[in-house]
Amino acid sequence: MKAIVLVGGEGTRMRPLTYTTPKQLLPLLGSPIFEDVVLHLAAHGIDEIILSLGYLPNAFIEHYPKGECRGVRLHYVVEPKPLDTAGAVRFAAEGFVTHDTFVVVNGDVLTDLDLTALISFHRRSGAQGTIALHPVADPSRFGVVPTDSAGRVIAFVEKPARDEAPTNLINAGTYVFESSVLDRIPLGERVSIERTTFPEMVRDGQLFAKADESYWLDTGTPQSYLQAHDDLLSGRRQGAQDLVNGSYIADDAQVGAASVSASSVGSGSILGIGVKVFNSVLLPGVHLEDGCTVENSILGKHVRVGAGSTIRNGSVVGDGAAVSAGVTIDAEKVEA
Repeated sequence: MKAIVLVGGEGTRMRPLTYTTPKQLLPLLGSPIFEDVVLHLAAHGIDEIILSLGYLPNAFIEHYPKGECRGVRLHYVVEPKPLDTAGAVRFAAEGFVTHDTFVVVNGDVLTDLDLTALISFHRRSGAQGTIALHPVADPSRFGVVPTDSAGRVIAFVEKPARDEAPTNLINAGTYVFESSVLDRIPLGERVSIERTTFPEMVRDGQLFAKADESYWLDTGTPQSYLQAHDDLLSGRRQGAQDLVNGSYIADDAQVGAASVSASSVGSGSILGIGVKVFNSVLLPGVHLEDGCTVENSILGKHVRVGAGSTIRNGSVVGDGAAVSAGVTIDAEKVEA
């Protein structure tokens, strides 16, 4: 079965890290977030992925030059211009999806959804499309999807006010479609799947949905990116391996006399004497000089931090940035 993975967004909420790297290629315990998505799809019978590329497309092509990831065949499709979600699906499907049932996922969402069960439910319903739903405490940032007792979607409300949401079940970003859905989307035009295609399908009674309470996380913000790491390191989500005192430390990282807790330390990183790192992510090549403290923050590739500096409270330091000695960075974004 084929899947279209949407990875074309610019990742503006993850800047400055995404100035140089698509958010789906940011590491999660040493491997790109995208590979977590691929492994999940492969576990449910997906053997071909069409990558819908837009922003920094060459980063994916260069990272997987053989068109293969974790045993799954990759096809690259680059949008000539931003086409929004439905437009991207239609453009990516051209030449690859003919008369098949296929899956669509967002490339920055981590989930343990039972995709096999979703596909089976979709086929039993006879619908053109089926959406995976996930319950959340605050649905105001998402598309809210109320259904009837059979699972037929009765409305699709994009980002309602928190106190006006008709349900806490949100669009979880995983869809099962029949190829006939593509006939609804004009090729090469900018179309939103949430605001245009889904409401049309609801009107025609052709959209179903199934709720699933398994692990789900949109990694599109620095806070959720840190959460993804913490969930693995703490055991709330299974999959972390070869941890050192509850942290991931790359084999060639030099931690010496540093204290590292609930954190990820990337390849080639160097931590000086007395360094403290807690609940943070250090991308490859970070150098922390003696006496530095990093808490609840993300440091990009090849960041260098001078002795005695403190970085804390959700700060994000971009690739190649140099932080002077004795500086405190508190809830800030720092570019190179």
